[in-house]
Amino acid sequence: MLRYVAKRLFYGLLVLLGVVTLVFFLFNILPGDPARMLLGQRADAESVSLVSRDLGLDRPLLTQYAGYLDDLSPLSLHNNVDPTSFFYLDSSKYHYLTLLSLGNATLVIKAPYLRRSYQSGRRVSDIIAAAFPQTAVLAVTSLLLALLAGVTLGVVAALKKDSWIDRGCLLLSTLGMSLPSFFAAILIAWLFAYVLADWTGLNMFGNLYSVDDYGDGQYLDLRNLILPALTLGLRPLATLTQLTRGALLEVLGQDYIRTARAKGLSRRRVVMRHALRGALTPVVTSATGWLASLLAGAVFVEYVFDWKGMGVVVVDALDTYDFPVVMGVILFICVLLVVINLLTDLLYGVLDPRVRLS
Repeated sequence: MLRYVAKRLFYGLLVLLGVVTLVFFLFNILPGDPARMLLGQRADAESVSLVSRDLGLDRPLLTQYAGYLDDLSPLSLHNNVDPTSFFYLDSSKYHYLTLLSLGNATLVIKAPYLRRSYQSGRRVSDIIAAAFPQTAVLAVTSLLLALLAGVTLGVVAALKKDSWIDRGCLLLSTLGMSLPSFFAAILIAWLFAYVLADWTGLNMFGNLYSVDDYGDGQYLDLRNLILPALTLGLRPLATLTQLTRGALLEVLGQDYIRTARAKGLSRRRVVMRHALRGALTPVVTSATGWLASLLAGAVFVEYVFDWKGMGVVVVDALDTYDFPVVMGVILFICVLLVVINLLTDLLYGVLDPRVRLS
């Protein structure tokens, strides 16, 4: 088991290193001068040069890459004597704990440093910390709605196999998988928050918290969560519907289900107590993967509904060429995906010993 865990951790670290490398070189070969972005187009050449030197942009690209890896690594080696060194231990950048000092070098443990926004000067980690809870609430709500509706529709379709209800559920699930998220978001916002606004009472734009009209601060407004969660949950709902239907039909044809029926158990009890329990295993597995996908794929939905999550942060950062924010969000999402997949693999290894031998 220990070897299996170590191998999965090693693969996860390799994926993270590959993403960090790709993101760094991709955004460092794009046109545009970050120093000029910080100071504005009317800044003089001397000021631009000073800011470039402060950001380390005057160093060779490989040196910048090594510095970026050093910033991201929780365990890193720094120069504690020469302030002009690219690897100088700057207390204004890092919150660190010294592990070992060797002459001019210091080994520290620290939180990964994602650098600062070119536009606001805020730490990228602070920007992500403010936006991620909104994205997490949206993704989890979407997944719960998809699970509830998908399992229900899948069970109904399986029990009414080859009927008009079954065909209708399959048609809806196919449409749900084929609709692009951006188009679905616009269509749902227009239909339920514009055409049917008098009946639904829903807003086309909004956040989890709304400002009180009487100046009493903010209040929780769950109405604004309905349409984004419905839109984001369409694709997993469609997938889970078909997956539940297929898994339940397969289980209903097994011997132990026929034995339960032969004992005189009611159809409802056979389905709910025996068949559904076996059919939900692949559904739960799929839902775990969808959680990671929803966290990463909420960009378009958040932008259409102006939901103040990481999607809006990324789009605004791209619009202003705020590359540290874009890079930080991409790396954060990648870490989430790797961690969720790693936990899923470890769970498989615990439940099925054959997986650990593969």
